[in-house]
Amino acid sequence: LLIHLFLCMFSSSSECKGADRVIQPTGDVIAAEEDTVTLDCSFETSGTNYYLFWYKQDGNNSPKFMPSRIQGNDGNTPDEFQGKFSSTLDSTSKSVPLKIQKLQLSDSAVYYCALGQ
Repeated sequence: LLIHLFLCMFSSSSECKGADRVIQPTGDVIAAEEDTVTLDCSFETSGTNYYLFWYKQDGNNSPKFMPSRIQGNDGNTPDEFQGKFSSTLDSTSKSVPLKIQKLQLSDSAVYYCALGQ
């Protein structure tokens, strides 16, 4: 059984600021149940105080907040996402990949990476 994980770009800022943006590969990520996948997200920002967020949106539901990283700190992860989902901010490469373990059909969704200040 294949699982489709859709990637999109999303910015949590209400106004665009210069070069501040997230970059995610477009298209589907296809994997089998029980696989582990890593969704890439890199970012550009001129700011020094920034936050990176991941959101999951399935079906017609509103996006759900997932692991948050604040300049390399652990941030906070809602209980329903702990263990299965993990993310670490790399300030050097300016990336915050999301790792999803033991994929299930319920993991099929649109995953948004967001940058805020």
